[in-house]
Amino acid sequence: MTVLCRATLSSLPASVETPAGRPALSTGIVHFGPGAFHRAHQAAYIDRLLADDPRWGIAAVSMRTRGTVDALAAQDGLYTLAIRDAAPSLRVIGAHSAFLGPEDAAHTSALLADPGVRLVTSTVTEKGYCLAPDGTLDLAHPDIVHDLAGAAMPRSVVGWIVQGLAARRSARVAPFTVMPCDNLADNGRKLHAALVAYAGQIDAELAAWIATEVAVPCTMVDSITPASDACFLSDLAAQLGVEDAAAVQRESFAQWVVEDRGIDFGPDLEAVGVILTSDVAAWERAKLRILNGAHSSIAYLGLLRGAGSVAEAMCDVALARFADDMVRDEIQPFVGTVPGLDLDQYRADVMQRFRNPAIVHRLEQIAIDGSQKIPYRLGDSLAANRAAGVLPGHIVTALAGWIVFLHERARSGTPIADPHAAAMAELAGGTDAAGFARALAERDIGLTRALLVDAALMRALERAVCAVAARDWDATPLAG
Repeated sequence: MTVLCRATLSSLPASVETPAGRPALSTGIVHFGPGAFHRAHQAAYIDRLLADDPRWGIAAVSMRTRGTVDALAAQDGLYTLAIRDAAPSLRVIGAHSAFLGPEDAAHTSALLADPGVRLVTSTVTEKGYCLAPDGTLDLAHPDIVHDLAGAAMPRSVVGWIVQGLAARRSARVAPFTVMPCDNLADNGRKLHAALVAYAGQIDAELAAWIATEVAVPCTMVDSITPASDACFLSDLAAQLGVEDAAAVQRESFAQWVVEDRGIDFGPDLEAVGVILTSDVAAWERAKLRILNGAHSSIAYLGLLRGAGSVAEAMCDVALARFADDMVRDEIQPFVGTVPGLDLDQYRADVMQRFRNPAIVHRLEQIAIDGSQKIPYRLGDSLAANRAAGVLPGHIVTALAGWIVFLHERARSGTPIADPHAAAMAELAGGTDAAGFARALAERDIGLTRALLVDAALMRALERAVCAVAARDWDATPLAG
């Protein structure tokens, strides 16, 4: 079978939207981390601009492996976005203008220095920013140590961005805007502080310039994007009549909220549906705590209860009720007002999105890197409850699900996908699940040390861990 490329666009079914006839792209955006979410989300937004304004082609930069960029390059940068919902659709995206891997450092450096590049975006996951548990740059992180040693090819996105900004400052070129697009609370401010801290280790004047001249707006992004497994790719090939190794799938819902600082980002993002607001934090809180908090809770508890996907887990009546009750009673009251968003309706919409049978979002995928996600998805809501004198039983049970999931994986020798996997395996080896919970808190892995001085909370967590480990659901809010 032939592959998707410009030469085969005309052979696609008439129902497939394509970028045929577009002018050649220039590169105006550099993106670090061109994984499935970027291709299904940010690139799909930018793609809508390019027929009328081809200046904003995206250079896809993969810092670790070449698989994705090579697949894109082999297909002339084209790939299919499959919308999996009540009204399914297929659309070919052609938003990428360059495809760079780890060996293409010179080309990446040149693009970052190019005045035509106005925007640098990133989806490198929470752990990719090399932050310490307190949200500041971890100067002891191996990638940061490597980059600060003066390596020509940085390993970290922080190192790459600072290198590019330093080159522009030396050439008296205006800085690009930096826009992180990962589910990290206060992502713009944290990345900005990390850039300043990194630069401060090299050049105090560069650090001061980044602090005052470089804009790093906060963002919130949302669209459920399952992995592109072999079954999906095979089914898609049958529909298209060509193979597409870079195809992605997502639900129809997509949201991109960007902090409005009154600056010109370059591309007219608002024209393609990006929401500009002065209060990204409110949208971010709602999304991280309501959607992502429920997602992680369903993932760990669902896996322990035998489910494989989110939609399958939502068929578990007790678990679905648990998730809705947790959000309504223990998360939503502490989110605060979000201008333009009805939280009751948002919660209902989230639960309905989780039930979408066309989206096979594997719980194993959501469970990856829990230590990096739990503090923002559940930890902030836990802290808000405790500050109000509330002991939130559902959130405590959700945390117990994560702890038991890790403990059982470690004790069985099953690999754990987490940057703290080695420490987790070591801690789990010499204790039961309740002791493991305490050990995680002592090491600030997903849980904070503050938990240890909250005796009532610690007792509740240990009881919940014991109940979940024994599958004694009647002793938890999952009873019935």
